[in-house]
Amino acid sequence: MKKLVGISAAILVMGASLGFSATQITPAQASTPTGETPELGRMGTLAVGTQVLPFEMPNRAKITLLGAVTGRLPVETRRLSVRFWYPATPAIGSPAIRYQHVLKDAGKPDFAIDHQGVAVDNAPIKAGARYPLVLMSHGYRGWASRFSDLAENLASKGYVVASIEHEDALFDSVRSFQMSFGNVMLDRTQDQSQILTQILARAASDTSGVASLIDSEKVGLLGYSMGGFGALATAGAPYDTSSKTIKALPRDALTALTRDSGAIAPKIKALVTLAPWGTQPDNRSWTAADLAKISAPVLIISGDQDDVVNFDHGVSWLFDHLTGADRHMLVFQNARHNIGGNSVTVSTTMDFSTLEYFAEPVWRTERINQINQHFITAFLDLHLKGDQSRIPYLDVPTQSAAAGTWPSAPGEQIGGRFADGAQSAHWRGFQRRWAMGLTLKKAAKGALGTSEPKTAP
Repeated sequence: MKKLVGISAAILVMGASLGFSATQITPAQASTPTGETPELGRMGTLAVGTQVLPFEMPNRAKITLLGAVTGRLPVETRRLSVRFWYPATPAIGSPAIRYQHVLKDAGKPDFAIDHQGVAVDNAPIKAGARYPLVLMSHGYRGWASRFSDLAENLASKGYVVASIEHEDALFDSVRSFQMSFGNVMLDRTQDQSQILTQILARAASDTSGVASLIDSEKVGLLGYSMGGFGALATAGAPYDTSSKTIKALPRDALTALTRDSGAIAPKIKALVTLAPWGTQPDNRSWTAADLAKISAPVLIISGDQDDVVNFDHGVSWLFDHLTGADRHMLVFQNARHNIGGNSVTVSTTMDFSTLEYFAEPVWRTERINQINQHFITAFLDLHLKGDQSRIPYLDVPTQSAAAGTWPSAPGEQIGGRFADGAQSAHWRGFQRRWAMGLTLKKAAKGALGTSEPKTAP
């Protein structure tokens, strides 16, 4: 059988470590801001609705065992659902949704997740305005409501968020893992580009549904991990067919990947990638020239100890070579791969492989999400809404947050006040002494970045 993917230990962390125990997770309502949340990370003023809609994509190739041998893949109609969040006008007293999902892992008990949201299921839309669209794409073995806190946060500020339920296949062996992961590589960008195309078509004709709220000229794309892998191609970077990872795919898969590559890219006005997979040396899927074809502004969010996507020579290399775009890179110091997704309650009986899938060894997930919501809001407001007041939140005065200063008089009580510009050496929107553990780098279109270490990988 043709080897589909060069499986490194880092990739196996993404998949084979999903050893779930049958534990119920019922976290606190993480969308509710706490006093430490940065200024722009807090919820907006709009009520939020949510609903799930079906999508069909005909003539989609699928990798099978026989197809991996022959290179000829069966073709079928791919059916997925998309969860939308949107500004709404729910009736007073309408109950907030609880997002439920069951993670399945071969040979182990199902793992049920029950997460409290703030949105109202199928609430009436808030008609009378159009809002930017943000298409969201989860990571390998993820699910559509995995980032519901972020989606609700954005919807409360005047965005329509659409999150794809990619339905990645289960695996119980190295061979079935290769089938599953190979199909993820094949499907991510096709799911994104084809569903986005259909959503925009609905926006042009819908007069009363959620699509009628969408401003088709203001589109953002957000992808985590393998969602980021797909998003880079959807935003205009064609895959490098000479890459050992890409060329390991069956012939029909390569044809499908390159057929519509970048067709929807001109519609994308802002790109956010969290811990994006595919630029690490072992699985590099683009050339520098490929990446330079992305023209939309980019925000990369990563941990500097991410051993799944290789921060030093993967994510940093990506930031350096996105030379066709203005870009920022927010870095969580001492964080690994889990720098996004809803927080969970950690229990003393939780299986460690389950804990490892959700949590970070140093950072609190809630704190990560507060910071992500702050910077993603600033980035999208600037590039999708044209809000120039967001620039100081992104163009920070010091690359390292810890290097910022906010002098105070002896005995002066600052409290939870945000830096508002009067503190010129402190990160805007953070409380005094509370901007820590972060770096934020910027590179302009046409300029090669300087983030990748000079030592060879």
